[in-house]
Amino acid sequence: MTQHEVRPLVESEFREAYELFLRALLEPPSRDEVWDRSTGRYEPGRVLGAFVDGELAGTAMATTNVVAVPGGRKLPAGAVTRVGVRADQTRRGVLTALMRAQLRDVWHRGEPLAMLQASEAVIYERFGYGVATRARTVELQRARAEFRTDVPGGGRVRLVEPSKAAAVLPTIYQRCELSRPGRIGRDDAWWSFWLAVLGKGYLVAVHADGDGVDDGFALYEPKKTDDQGTTLRVYDMTATNPAATAQLWRFLLGIDLVDRVVAQPRPLDEPLEWWLTDRRQCRVTEVADDLWLRLVDVPAALRARAFGAADPVVIEVHDAFLPINNGCYRVGPDEVRPCSDRPQLSLDVAALAPLYLGDQTASTLVAAGRIAVHDPAAVPAADRLFSTPESPWCGTGF
Repeated sequence: MTQHEVRPLVESEFREAYELFLRALLEPPSRDEVWDRSTGRYEPGRVLGAFVDGELAGTAMATTNVVAVPGGRKLPAGAVTRVGVRADQTRRGVLTALMRAQLRDVWHRGEPLAMLQASEAVIYERFGYGVATRARTVELQRARAEFRTDVPGGGRVRLVEPSKAAAVLPTIYQRCELSRPGRIGRDDAWWSFWLAVLGKGYLVAVHADGDGVDDGFALYEPKKTDDQGTTLRVYDMTATNPAATAQLWRFLLGIDLVDRVVAQPRPLDEPLEWWLTDRRQCRVTEVADDLWLRLVDVPAALRARAFGAADPVVIEVHDAFLPINNGCYRVGPDEVRPCSDRPQLSLDVAALAPLYLGDQTASTLVAAGRIAVHDPAAVPAADRLFSTPESPWCGTGF
């Protein structure tokens, strides 16, 4: 037996892997009802286990998904989740073995991208993942947050019974999937698990436009605080257009007996403060990484996204974990192809992630030391090539 035997788990081993994952996160064992809600997310062949001396030492799984990339295409992606290593087996190469096997599997499935949401920020760059989207947490004092009269609106907001949420919300979300880079798919198994995680206290507001077509929703829950005030926590809000988003915010900020409204994760460029008569009432309490992305097939991923108008740039990519991606690529608005030209810019594949979805500019990454410059003229050209009209945002936990 090799030091780390990594193989796909069979269905009878899924529960053991889930319990190992929970222990790795210092969480208590799962309840049967929670496990029953989780089983639909486990795809045969995509749940990996690492064994040491015949015992399960670590696990990682992925679900089949898509992610919106600049230009509006949905690109196949492996959504990596439930990664954990037993406490007595950490720092022995177990995680590396799991990540290597998983990325090879993603490659063979023809998925150009892998993605995850990291519990710790220092783990995944060595496997080629980089922060591709960020999100903010906003807090407002309800009584002092007043909307400007010129903010777009219209339509109607209604409450929907939580028992009917699974029949209403997925259709709305599907119309929002391509609304900005970084949005990912939500299948039936995801909805079942998410609504179960929220429990019994959440409420559902749905916005319909002037023609009665549902185009946005918010999931929220009132919570009593220690000072006997009430905080409205917004867990999930999405809409197909800014007017619907604004109307949902108007509704939430108009609920009586609420002292504060706290919402996360929200897009960095959501114009909430611009909608208010006093913009200081929108307090940003946190900006955090959201979606981590890994370009598994660099040329395929680059070809799938749209680029801005600029002269082509020759980019050299270093990928120690998947050496097949090593090399130079000529990137332009009309074509992307491997080439043997001298590189103008060089970067690690992990630094390509924030550039790929448009979260960071090439100039910013140069200033951070993440891009080496061989031709200074290539920097502003890369800024224009990789620019996006809005901030990328995922907003979906998995």
